[in-house]
Amino acid sequence: MALRPGARGCKLTLVMRLFLPQTQLEEWALEDKADVRDGQLVVTGEEGVYPVTPAVHFLHTVSGEDTEGLLSKVKTEAQLQGLGAEQMADSVLLGETAYEVVPGYLAEVSVIPSSSNGQPGSETDLLAAFLLNKMG
Repeated sequence: MALRPGARGCKLTLVMRLFLPQTQLEEWALEDKADVRDGQLVVTGEEGVYPVTPAVHFLHTVSGEDTEGLLSKVKTEAQLQGLGAEQMADSVLLGETAYEVVPGYLAEVSVIPSSSNGQPGSETDLLAAFLLNKMG
């Protein structure tokens, strides 16, 4: 989660980053529940769209050692390029180390606390519930 200053005074906007596996997004697209279009996650029946960036989730090493500490991390394509890593389908090669990864997208969801107790607004609650319901 990242903090971004709000437009008014000292209000803050929290940005949640959620990893969405490509296989899950394909299921949602086939069921006409959600789709990725022009770098945006579009949820059927919802007004909001959410920016997404291609990314991978590192599961385990296939060969070599995890000297970069990437296991259980999510990295975008730009971050992979910065590391000098090469992605091929569900694998990433970095130097002499090969990783099994889950391809997908990193979605950014802005969370604006709607009350003094810091609870997120209803649109965010609905998206989180939708994603957790479909992913679980």
